[in-house]
Amino acid sequence: MSNPDIFNQIMAVTAPVFAMVILGFGLRKARLVDDPFIHTASNLVFRATMPTLFFLSIWQSDLHVAFQPDLVLCFALVTLLAFAGSWRWAHTNLPFNQRGVFVQGAFRGNCGVVSFALVSNYFGAYGASVGGVLAGVAILLFNLLSVFILSYYSPLMRFSVKSALKDLVSNPLVLSVLAGLLASWVKLSIPHWVQVSGHYFAGMTLPLALICAGATLSVEGVRQSGKAAFQSSLVKIIILPVLGCLLAFALGFRDKDLIVLWFFFATPTAAASFSMALAAGGDGRLAANIIAVSTVLSIATVTAGVYVLAAFIGN
Repeated sequence: MSNPDIFNQIMAVTAPVFAMVILGFGLRKARLVDDPFIHTASNLVFRATMPTLFFLSIWQSDLHVAFQPDLVLCFALVTLLAFAGSWRWAHTNLPFNQRGVFVQGAFRGNCGVVSFALVSNYFGAYGASVGGVLAGVAILLFNLLSVFILSYYSPLMRFSVKSALKDLVSNPLVLSVLAGLLASWVKLSIPHWVQVSGHYFAGMTLPLALICAGATLSVEGVRQSGKAAFQSSLVKIIILPVLGCLLAFALGFRDKDLIVLWFFFATPTAAASFSMALAAGGDGRLAANIIAVSTVLSIATVTAGVYVLAAFIGN
């Protein structure tokens, strides 16, 4: 495949996803989307449509395809290394109230929405099934690490293993992944009309989620970003994915596995990091700036990275 063909293929995957994010930003500016809508739609996505999407994607797949322990372990390893490295740097270079926020911004990607959308667009049913499992793992790991690091530097929050585990086991996305794996394993039969209705309902997930992500972006956040916001964003969208994929390559991952991992490593900081930073008494402005900067810059870095990988694999 020629380089122009590869580029067109990549743009067909990444452009629609980021176009929806930009559309959300535009709709907010045009006042067609407001805070109550964002809150309601995000809650609907988190508690209903996205769990349905994850469940159906995993249930309809071959369990051996959907659950790949090597991919899960590699993703977890890279995330933990990014967490440790950014923590070490922040602890010696930033003010106390910015450290936990910086670390969270550096490792916590928007995997449930952006990564899942990208890998589903690129690989179809395979991407949706593998992406659903990886997204569930990411949600588990990100929430646990975020609560720990934010509470470590928080004047308001104290880390509790019992509380953290309770939140995780009641998370609708995690439960939907586990239910999907179980349903696939027992080969659960679901009436056709229920499947069709479920797909209609789940089909709202990515457009709504991406629009809400775009609607929360702030131009002021990009303009006012200080050094810490750019440094955290640099770790999240460039250093982590590049080093993560190099490590994955050294461990023997090839072809589509590398692209799946890139999509999960390279996505911007999750919007949920802002509310968690505020709840912990951290620097909310820094958290918002990291989300804005990483989202804007990732439009270029995600596309460039997968283009390089696709060209490399093609050769």
